[in-house]
Amino acid sequence: MGQSARIAAVVVTYNRLHQLQQTVTRLLAEPVDHLIVADNGSSDGSRDWLHAIDDPRLEILEMPRNLGGAGGFEAGMRHAAARHDPDWILVVDDDARPEPGAIAAFRASDTTGWDAVAAAVYFPDGRICGMNRPVLNPFWHPRIFLRTATGGGRAAFHLTDSDYQHPGPLRVDGGSFVGLFLSRRAVELAGFPDGRLFVYAEDGLYSLAISGAGGQIGFFPGLRFEHDCSTFAPDGRFTPVWKAYFYHRNLLLLYRRAAGLWFWPALLAVLPKWVWRAMQQGPDRWRFLRLLGWAVRDGLTRRVGWTLDDLQDEMRRKGL
Repeated sequence: MGQSARIAAVVVTYNRLHQLQQTVTRLLAEPVDHLIVADNGSSDGSRDWLHAIDDPRLEILEMPRNLGGAGGFEAGMRHAAARHDPDWILVVDDDARPEPGAIAAFRASDTTGWDAVAAAVYFPDGRICGMNRPVLNPFWHPRIFLRTATGGGRAAFHLTDSDYQHPGPLRVDGGSFVGLFLSRRAVELAGFPDGRLFVYAEDGLYSLAISGAGGQIGFFPGLRFEHDCSTFAPDGRFTPVWKAYFYHRNLLLLYRRAAGLWFWPALLAVLPKWVWRAMQQGPDRWRFLRLLGWAVRDGLTRRVGWTLDDLQDEMRRKGL
């Protein structure tokens, strides 16, 4: 790629000062040209801490309200492209960060022919972070579709543990917004993430848009990132429960993009699993079921206008 390529990192944050401090510190220790932090109205001192940093590479976008990860990434990426026109935009959650030397390793990598590069993401304890495994769309690959349909589940279309030991890049169809490097051409192909999604699946939808438009996404196992995520409780419950709405609504939008004409048969297979998941939510099961119902309604009708405030207002009206 060359050391002269310009990299702008985009981080979205909301009330996670401790995580943000680690991420910003790690990124500013790396050879990034610009670091744009989209703050979604944090009230925990995050903005004061950011403003105290004396580094000309850091820019703070103060959102008027919580726009979620999707809204923050859209705003941050639009700002990076318009203000700096970088060769690559790196997108990272506020609870995720490159391992030391990862950005330097990216600069030293041969990215010829790749429009986007997905890093290998691990939990802090060294386990592979399952939610950030790159994917191959089973509806575009008959063999993978067969493995998925015959009981392979998620593992059939996500990269395997052995793929993380591969000596070179592997072509994938989608990646997550944790350690995803987007070239200028990727942005030309896919535009910007849909900020109306608020949170979840905006990265899958966006990366599939790149692949669907003919872009090439490569998984580079040697580029390591860390993700200290806490969306799910140890027992598999959503924390907090309102996340279930955005998670399932946006998954339906993602499945529709991925499956095309196969969407409706796939839906019949997915919905019973979601209902079963709802019944495993302990004391939150009935709230979860109501949220799931709203998610399915809005996902099928492609309604993406609800903000978190809208959702919480509706939950209060319904006594949830």
